[in-house]
Amino acid sequence: MPLKKLVVYGVQHVCTFYAAAVIVPIILANALHLSRSDLLHLVNADLFTCGLASLIQSVGIGRIGVRLPLLQGVTFTAMVPMVTIGVAAGGGTEGLREIYGAILIAGLFAFFIGRYFSTIVRFFPPVVMGSTILIVGLALLPIAANGIVGGQSPSVIQSSVDIKNVYYALGTFFIIIIMQRMLRGFLATIAVLLGLLLSSGVAMLLGDMTIHEYNTLPWLAYTQPFYFGMPVFHIAPILSMTVVMVIAMIETSAGVYAIGSIVKRKISADDIASAIQADGLATVLGSIFNSFPYTCYAENVGLVRMTGVRSRWVIVAASVIMIILSSFPVAAALVASIPAPVLGGAALAMFATVAMIGVQILSEVDFDDHNNMTISGASVALSILITAQPHITESLPPWIQIVFGSGITVGALTAIILSLLFNHVFPAVKFGKNL
Repeated sequence: MPLKKLVVYGVQHVCTFYAAAVIVPIILANALHLSRSDLLHLVNADLFTCGLASLIQSVGIGRIGVRLPLLQGVTFTAMVPMVTIGVAAGGGTEGLREIYGAILIAGLFAFFIGRYFSTIVRFFPPVVMGSTILIVGLALLPIAANGIVGGQSPSVIQSSVDIKNVYYALGTFFIIIIMQRMLRGFLATIAVLLGLLLSSGVAMLLGDMTIHEYNTLPWLAYTQPFYFGMPVFHIAPILSMTVVMVIAMIETSAGVYAIGSIVKRKISADDIASAIQADGLATVLGSIFNSFPYTCYAENVGLVRMTGVRSRWVIVAASVIMIILSSFPVAAALVASIPAPVLGGAALAMFATVAMIGVQILSEVDFDDHNNMTISGASVALSILITAQPHITESLPPWIQIVFGSGITVGALTAIILSLLFNHVFPAVKFGKNL
C-alpha cells in the first residue's frame, strides 16, 4: 500500500483509539493523587507501549503475535483492580510500584500459559464467540454514550445533558454514515477520520475545542523504564492482576475471532496462542515502561469492519504514529483535544459495528437447538444486567468484584460455562426443538 494511504489510515486508527487509551492513566492518576508531570508521563508511556504492543501483535516475533490487523490497548478490566491495589498501597508512586509488580507477574503468567490456554479453544464454538463479541459491542456502547453527554462515568446517569454535546455526537455519527454510503474508493475508507476532522473543525470554530496548555509542554520527551522506581511484589495484588489477565485472554480470543471473520481467515488454536502470548509480552513491557495490561481494542476491530481496509500494515503505521506521538507531548495534546462528544459519536458507530460482527457469527449457529438459544440468551441477559446496573456487585468482596464487576466478563463466562455444561459435561441431555 502506498505510504500516504498507510499514514492516513494509521492516523484514523489512532484517532479512533486515543480517547479510550488515555482514559485509564487519567483515572488512575486522579485516584492515586499523582502530580501533573506524573500524569503526562503515564499518558506518553501508555502511547509508547500501545505502539510496541500493536507492533508485536501485527508484525509478530517468531511464534508470538497473530499477524492480523489488531490494535492493542489497555484492558478496561484492569482499571478497578489497579485503583484498588494503588490506593491500598497508600497511593502516589508507591501505589504505582505495587501495581507494576502485579502487572509484571501477571504478564509472565499470560505469556507462559498462552499455549495451554489455546488448547481449550475447541470448547468455544460459534455460539460462545458470537455471543461474547455481541456482548463486547453492547457493553461498550455506554462508554460511548458517557463521552457524548460528558458524564462522570458510564455507571452514572447524567441528569443534566448539554444538548450541544448531543448535536456534536449525532453530527459526527451521521457524517460517518453518510460518507460511507455516498463516497467511493479511498475517501469512503477514511469516513471515520473525515467525520472526526469535520466535527472537530466545527467545534474549534465555535470555541468548543482548544489545545490545553500546549505552550507549557516540552517539545520532546521519552519513556524511561522504571520511571517510578522498581516494582514491588505482594501476593494479593498479583492474584488480582492474574485474574484480570485471564479475562483479557477471553477478550483477546473474541477479538481474534472477530477480526478473523472480517479478513476471511479461519482462526486456529495456534492463532489464539500467538495472540495471547503477544498480550503477555506486551503486558510485561507495560510494567517496565510504566504502562498497563493489554488486549485487542474492539473499537479498532469495528473500524476495520466499517472501512474494509484489512491490511495489518495499517496497524503497523498506527503503531509507529503512536510511538512518535509519545515522544512529542504537544502532538499528543492536539489529538487529545478532540471533544469527547465528537469521539463518542464515532465510537457509537464502531461499537455498534462490533456488536453486528457478533450477530454475523451467531447467524452460523443452529438456534433450533434450544441449548444454543439458552447459552446466547443467558449470557447477553446477565451481561446487560451488570452493564445497566454496575453497582449491583458493590456489596460483594473486592476480589469477586474483579470477576463479576464487568458485564463483558460475566457474559463471556456465562457463555463458556453453559457451553461446557450443555455440550461436554452433559452432552446427552438436550432440550426439545421448536418449543
